[in-house]
Amino acid sequence: MAEAENQGQNAHIRCRTIIEVLGKPKEHVEASLNEYTKHIREDSELVVLNEESSETVERGHLWSKFAELDLVIKGTGKLISFCFEYMPSSLEVVKPESLMMQNSELSGFLNDLQARLHNVDMVVKQQKAENEFLKQNFNALIHNAILICLKVSPFSLEQLSGITGVAGKELEIFAGNLVKENKVKKENGTYSLA
Repeated sequence: MAEAENQGQNAHIRCRTIIEVLGKPKEHVEASLNEYTKHIREDSELVVLNEESSETVERGHLWSKFAELDLVIKGTGKLISFCFEYMPSSLEVVKPESLMMQNSELSGFLNDLQARLHNVDMVVKQQKAENEFLKQNFNALIHNAILICLKVSPFSLEQLSGITGVAGKELEIFAGNLVKENKVKKENGTYSLA
């Protein structure tokens, strides 16, 4: 029974995985993927049986390149840490067909997973707060730019757009809010201070 319980910790696990890098510039994407796969090949608890890399392709404003690896990993603990460390796009366990894990190993995995999820949640909340802060300041900046322009002279939306660099459709929303707040008035397509 003890041998079956340790199978997961010491089993040689054969798997196929895809490691993908997405970013820019193209050279950085290629260098990053090469660095990732180099670290994998140098890891003493991993054996790379086969490696195939894709061509680097452009996806919108970013570049993408991936490597498909056929490898052997020693133990479920190393398999789990491989997933956390290299964040593969996909991983398929080929052999063995079944594995056993000890409670402590499963608990460790679940605690690591929870810690990472909490970290991601914290980063998302920080980004959301920063985006809200930037949005509020951007709105105040545009409102102030409109008010400063109109202190000099009345302007049409097109003229305000040319001065502020904000597209007419978007600027119309800001100007409309200032009209609703009675800070600006609009007559015959021209905006002026109220």
